[in-house]
Amino acid sequence: MTDDRAAAARAATAFAARFGREPEGVWAAPGRVTVIGEHTDYNGGFVLPVALPHTTRAALARRDDGLLVLTSVQHPGEDAEVAVAGLRPGRPGGWAAYPAGVVHALADRVPGGLSVLVDGDVPVGAGLSSSAALCCSVALAVRDLLGLELDADALVDVARRAENDFAGAPTGILDQSASVLCTAGHALFLDTRDGTREQVPLDLAAAGLALLVIDTGTTHEHAAGGYADRRRECEEAARRLGVGLLREVGDVAGLAPLADGSAEGDLLLRRARHVVTEDARVLEVVAALRGAADPRAIGPLLTAGHESLRDDFAVSVPLVDACVDAALAGGAHGARMVGGGFGGSVVALVDSGGVDAVTAAVTARFARERRPAPRTVVVVPSAGARRLA
Repeated sequence: MTDDRAAAARAATAFAARFGREPEGVWAAPGRVTVIGEHTDYNGGFVLPVALPHTTRAALARRDDGLLVLTSVQHPGEDAEVAVAGLRPGRPGGWAAYPAGVVHALADRVPGGLSVLVDGDVPVGAGLSSSAALCCSVALAVRDLLGLELDADALVDVARRAENDFAGAPTGILDQSASVLCTAGHALFLDTRDGTREQVPLDLAAAGLALLVIDTGTTHEHAAGGYADRRRECEEAARRLGVGLLREVGDVAGLAPLADGSAEGDLLLRRARHVVTEDARVLEVVAALRGAADPRAIGPLLTAGHESLRDDFAVSVPLVDACVDAALAGGAHGARMVGGGFGGSVVALVDSGGVDAVTAAVTARFARERRPAPRTVVVVPSAGARRLA
């Protein structure tokens, strides 16, 4: 977890060591964990994420030689140096594609070049939006440093385009929206179709509860085929149903035209059913959090979301399923995979006094699977992107 003052000092010191001068500022953007609402964003649906206390920091200074120079504390020896005018998808590649994509999206407003150092503690490949945190921290930094007139929605769009168009990761807007828009102590209820949003109070500690994130250690890659396949399948399901987005399907009964008896129809039915039922689960969770109900009541909805992701959307993997099962057996009120799938983390709703018991149950299950003990953290809903120094 991140202490802002110490994190800013570390980034500034690393920047000075690399570039021989102080940065003009340090900015941060958090990773996220989704309470509920997975794979709904690119279908125009509802999402409910919270920002992590873990962030990626970007230290920046202007240059006068037209170059973009990128360096990362987490990727020593993998610096990138490219003329701003020469930025193209694939140039640079690797980790540097993400911040480079941000600068590419704003290239007509970057007059002389930039030196950028990034440092962070959002776990990479864990389904916690480390790439969005990277893009959003740099987007906010470039906006502030150059005095660009970009509101929060424009920042989200710049970060999304950097991931989609430059880095080739076909995400929706959930990750970037959470990183920019979340506020401390709240979950972000976002309608991705029209952009309307509400900060829903989420003080689980007051109810004797905690959100436990369990990093299974199985990494994923959004730009790989599985995530893109699911997007294409959802688009095809919507086309066959005669709607622009699956959000427009009112309920499961509206999916009947996909049940044509073919293998492809069955596959598209299952993909669309996840999206439609997940949207409904988001609305149920939000209603529960707004009301006077015990927040423990949302636990079964989280578990139902995992079952849908596992069975209808087919984006879970055996170790993630084992983690969910172990968390529930250890006393969690609900648990589900988070992120795009094919690995990553699990989020579990647990009693504050039951964190150790759930962690022990999962660790024991991992030992039986001959896997290292997972990393765990209790997540407190935290602030979105901000300037640190």
